[in-house]
Amino acid sequence: MPWFSAHAIMYFQHTDGPQDRYLVYENIFLVEAPDAHQAFAKGEALARQEEGDSEGSLRVGDRPATMVFGGIRKLIEVSHERGGDQLGDCDEVSYSEFEVADRDALDRLIRGEETAVWYLQ
Repeated sequence: MPWFSAHAIMYFQHTDGPQDRYLVYENIFLVEAPDAHQAFAKGEALARQEEGDSEGSLRVGDRPATMVFGGIRKLIEVSHERGGDQLGDCDEVSYSEFEVADRDALDRLIRGEETAVWYLQ
């Protein structure tokens, strides 16, 4: 069965009022599925498990926040260069941390469109 990397956009929404900038993570989940459609659904389900406010303790800077699943930005089928690699189903293999300027930029990023980001890590 093929393996895929599902690139999930997760962002932090302040819960105490409006915000100008969004802290964004791109979490990359390694999933095994028979086809891209099922891999997409599996990646989405994994990302939704990350949503929440950590029982009210999540903060971004000094403001309360919640982590929100924005969407699967891209899905890539893993190409195995060497046989015999042991992969773990549902492993998160990487993440990215960056900011976008506003909600419009966040929406473009989620759709996989060009937008400016401030890459933090």
